Amino acid sequence: MSLAQPLSPRLARLRERLAVHRPAADEDDASLIWAAVALVLVPAPDAILLIRRAEREGDPWSGHMALPGGRREPPDRDLVATAIRETAEEVGLRLAREDLIGGLDDVVPRTPVLPPIAVRPFVFTLPERPALTPNPEVAATRWVLLDHLLHPETYHSARVDIRGAPRDFPAYRVEESIVWGMTERIVTALLEQLRA
Repeated sequence: MSLAQPLSPRLARLRERLAVHRPAADEDDASLIWAAVALVLVPAPDAILLIRRAEREGDPWSGHMALPGGRREPPDRDLVATAIRETAEEVGLRLAREDLIGGLDDVVPRTPVLPPIAVRPFVFTLPERPALTPNPEVAATRWVLLDHLLHPETYHSARVDIRGAPRDFPAYRVEESIVWGMTERIVTALLEQLRA
């Protein structure tokens, strides 16, 4: 892992914490389909890259705020390679393994209506915001300030319809959108590391 990146003090502390963090892995369940996401962080000011998925028929995450990422494919040598490949495909951002500062705990869906996908989150830092080129799977990209996500008024309960039944979920308000579900759980795990 590269130590030469010009990080803010907060991102430098995060790198130190993640260097000793041993993510909880859920690799024993053979029924799980593996995927990986990239939490891309930049300084000046500290922000994270979020995407809004395009509306697509049959996609359970259609239109959701998310992190770049997707399912592991046979050519991927490991889940880091999956996160790097998917980020390049979805937003045109070519991450390097040297940009990786650590990982967070695996996340599995809690809702039986979703496919049995386990997601491994990887945290990357870049010295500045790169140009992004979203593919058709991505409706929008957004750099969200970490200070916004850490603000207590940003985190609240949001009502979401699941198969026609309204349910309340913890969520982050990001302008006109909400970040909920597996993405909320991953972002919350990141923010816990930032607060530690």
